[in-house]
Parts: sequence; C-alpha cells; structure tokens
Amino acid sequence: MTELDELSSHIASLEIGSSVPLRSEFRMPLLGLGVYQVTKPETISACLAAFEAGYRHIDSAQVYRNEAEVGIAFRQSGLRREDVFVTSKVNSRNHGFDKATEWIDKSLRNFQMDYIDLFLIHDPFSGKERRLETWRALIKARDEGKIRSIGVSNYSILHLEEIKKADLELPVVNQLEIHPFCQQRPIVEWCRNHRVFVQAYCPLLRGQRWDNDLLVALSQKYNKSVPQILVRWSLQAGYSPLPKSTRAERIMSNARVFDFEIEIQDMVQLELLDIGDQGAVSWNPTYAP
Repeated sequence: MTELDELSSHIASLEIGSSVPLRSEFRMPLLGLGVYQVTKPETISACLAAFEAGYRHIDSAQVYRNEAEVGIAFRQSGLRREDVFVTSKVNSRNHGFDKATEWIDKSLRNFQMDYIDLFLIHDPFSGKERRLETWRALIKARDEGKIRSIGVSNYSILHLEEIKKADLELPVVNQLEIHPFCQQRPIVEWCRNHRVFVQAYCPLLRGQRWDNDLLVALSQKYNKSVPQILVRWSLQAGYSPLPKSTRAERIMSNARVFDFEIEIQDMVQLELLDIGDQGAVSWNPTYAP
C-alpha cells in the first residue's frame, strides 16, 4: 500500500471514535476537548457535554487549574476509566526532576485517578538542563505506572534534538499550535520522521480569521460551519485537534465533522494559507533557547 493509499484509507475511516496508536503502544483518540481558561464549574459541564457527544479525550494542564473538575466530570459520566483519555502538562515553573515528580503526584491527586494517559512538558522556557531533568522525571513516572505515555508541547527541533542527543527516548507526542495559518512545517516533518505524533491546539484560531474568503467559501460549499471546516482539515491533515468550547451546542457541533470529506484540491488551498509564525494566534513559544 502506498502512502497515498494509506492516507485515503485513514480519511475514509475517520469517525468520532477514531484513535491513533502511539509509539508507547497505547491508543489516543484523535478528537479531544481542550479546557484552557475554562472555569471550574464550566469544566465539569463542558466535559460532560463532550462525553455525551462522543469525545473520549480531554486535554488539561496544571496551569489550567481544572484537573479536579475533569476528574469529577469523568466520574459523573459513568464511563469506564479505560475508555477515557486524559492529558495534563507541567509548565516551566515546576520543571526540574524533584519538582516535576512532586507535581505529577499532585495531578494524580487532582484527577483522583490511578494513572494519567498522557503527560507533557508544557513549554520549553526552563532551559536545557531543567528540561532534560523534567523529561527524566516523566520517564521515571511512566516506568512507575503513574503515566502511560509521555510527551512535550511547544517543542522546536532544537528542543527535540537535545533529548535525542542526551540518548533519552523521544516523546510520543508534541502538542503545537497548528491550523491552516500556522502549520509549523519543519517541526511537523521532524516529528513525523521520528514517529512523534502531533497534536493541534488552537485548531479553531480562537475565533480569529473566520471571515477569511477561502474558509467562508468552503463553509458554503460543504454546508458546514467554519469551525467544522477547521477541525476536519486538522483530522485529514493527520493531526489530533483539541478544539475548546464551554457551550454544549458548539462542543457537539465541533464533533459533527465525520459525515463529509474536504476534497484534495481544497486541502491544497487550505495549506497555502500558511504564513508561518505570523499566523499564530497564541503564545507559540517554540523559539525558547
């Protein structure tokens, strides 16, 4: 089977329950709900709405301060633990081997779970030495069964290469700002060459540029909203999109992207929207030294 055949098969089989095998040998649901800057009460209602809509992947972080609410929503949902994929992250203020280890344990207590499916280094701002210490802490926690898969977020090729040069295992995931206007192509190429799966945060552009002529035209062509076009683009491009919303109807709408396919010529046009770092709508700290 050629790469084109594999891509065509992947696109044709996409559904809300689609997942991808990670290098850790665990599977990750492709569509996830992001809960960045979501209040504690809204986190519970948003996660419950997502579970009701068929999402099985929640992306949280320690700095979001809503890990406990994600755990509450999971327990209220009645779903089995093995059917829900939960992510958290440790940011640079809590980097270093001992401190990261301490905060991993805090996350477990917050979620009230026996393990976390995916744990990421949230950003690369702490510098090379502390980044590597933190990575070693994640490896140890994974080996102890506290975490199933480990990865990074906002890592450039420089940061990824320093892990490789330290003769440490590579992340299974790199979470980046990814959407048609900011495609991070060199980092994505490196990741795919090294079997590091790329997650896409800010896939909905934080509501910016929705009036772009191409997005509007495709919305009309496919009879789908602009957010649905953006989520579908991310899935077809081979990413794991993490759209954020607190409103049940939008959470459900963002998941209604499995009944259509963006044609190849339209995918090409969307790829041409890329303007690199100038297209970012978030902090995108990949240039940290």
